[in-house]
Amino acid sequence: VRDYAIFALDPEGHVRTWNPGAQRFKGYSPDEIIGKSFSVFYTPEDIARGRPQELLSTAARVGRAEDEGWRVRKDGSRFWASVLITALRNDNGSLVGFAKITRDLTERRASEERSRRLAAEEAAHAASAAKARELELLNARLQDQAVELEAQTEEAQSLAEEVEQANEQLQTTLIE
Repeated sequence: VRDYAIFALDPEGHVRTWNPGAQRFKGYSPDEIIGKSFSVFYTPEDIARGRPQELLSTAARVGRAEDEGWRVRKDGSRFWASVLITALRNDNGSLVGFAKITRDLTERRASEERSRRLAAEEAAHAASAAKARELELLNARLQDQAVELEAQTEEAQSLAEEVEQANEQLQTTLIE
């Protein structure tokens, strides 16, 4: 199986077996990793929070633990992983270790991030287009009001001229 890292851990979380998928994902050869704590696959932040041990404790208590998050390769690079840890018990029910299956979901996560980013850009574009339509309507109303105001101004000037002419006629009549 090359698409999944599948390996066994002892009850304390030390690697006991290693498959080609694990070597491909994580970069360690079997000789380099068998006997080491599986916590080397976790980020320093997760180690500080006790996340590796928490997952083992959950698996031991309820039979399995699932997790999704960043994991660390031998070269220090990170990949987004889906992890399933299953408790392994003997016939007496005593914990003898754990099976751990890891799947690299980096591409899926990147695709989801691109989809989220595209959806956000589309939403921003839609909001921008709606705002542009709103501004166009407002502009059209303002232009209509400007035309109306111009007509009223012309009418007011015409009335002012009529009043001025009437005033001149009245003064001429009073003087005579």
